[in-house]
Order: sequence, then structure tokens, then C-alpha cells
Amino acid sequence: MKSILLIRHGQSTFNAHYEKTGQDPGHFDARLTELGEKQAAATRQILADEHVDLVITSPLTRAIQTGLGIFGSRSLPFYITCRHRERLESTCDVGRSPAELKADFPALEFDHLDDVWWHNEPGSKAPFVTEPLSVFEKRVSAFRGWLTEHPTTKVAVIGHGTFFHALTGHWMQNCEVQRWQPT
Repeated sequence: MKSILLIRHGQSTFNAHYEKTGQDPGHFDARLTELGEKQAAATRQILADEHVDLVITSPLTRAIQTGLGIFGSRSLPFYITCRHRERLESTCDVGRSPAELKADFPALEFDHLDDVWWHNEPGSKAPFVTEPLSVFEKRVSAFRGWLTEHPTTKVAVIGHGTFFHALTGHWMQNCEVQRWQPT
């Protein structure tokens, strides 16, 4: 039987600023705060006895940092995929190139990602263009199918609040873990 753990990333610098001000602070590909790192460490303890065969994480830095904070001390394969990246609505959802990610996380593989793997509209002069809801909903549906068909039976998926809400109907807190079965 397939066992899937959905885990929202820890608190990011964007989350901390937005909670205080309600404004986008311009933190492109936001990193974890000190609290976010502590949340990942606490989740590592909670999941210490949980058997996992594969960690699937979004290429956004806060998700990678969370995945490594929780599972990095285990000898587990990590698969980075943009299939479940966050819906692009804020600066924090704009990613970085595979080369930049590889420089920060040399033990992980990014070569399979496009140079621009987040939603973009070529020719736009804006710092980012919001991902249309219809495009996002198709991506959520495609991810559900992909994960359902994935051959690994014990999977941890590190991702994002809006994406997981669209997938499950539940708003997750930072580093919240939800057991999920695709339907």
C-alpha cells in the first residue's frame, strides 16, 4: 500500500515578513528563517521512526532546506521536481536556475530542470507574472496522477501551502505533516 507524507516547508523569510506586514517583501526564492530551521528539526524528531524510501521536493530553496533538515541525515534519495512547485503569486515563488541551486546544494541533482522551471511569460517586463488559476489547477491534477502512478510506495513530498491546499482541501501550517492518499 502506498504511503505518502505531505510536508509543508518551514517558515520562510517571506512568510515571516508577510505575517507581520501583509506585503510582499521582494524575497525571490525565499530561504528558511531560523524558526523554519527549528521547525524542520522538530519534524525530523517527529518522523524519526517513519520509514521513507524517497523524498520528493520542490526546487524552491525553502522546500529543499526543509527536506534536508528533516531527512538529510538519512541515506535517502531526493528527487527534485517542479511538478508541485508553489503557484506563482509572489516573489518568493520565483525560483533560481539549476546551476544556482546546484551551487547551494551540490549533493542534489538539478540537471533535469529547465533553466526557468517556474511559471513565466516570455517578454513580460514585470518581475513575475501570476500563474493563471486554470494552469495551476491542471498542474495540481497532473501531479496527483503522477504521484499516484509513481512506483515508490513510501514517499515524503516536501512542498507548499497553496499547492497542498489545492491538492487536499486543507491549509497546512509550516512543517505540518499530513498523511495523504490520492483518490
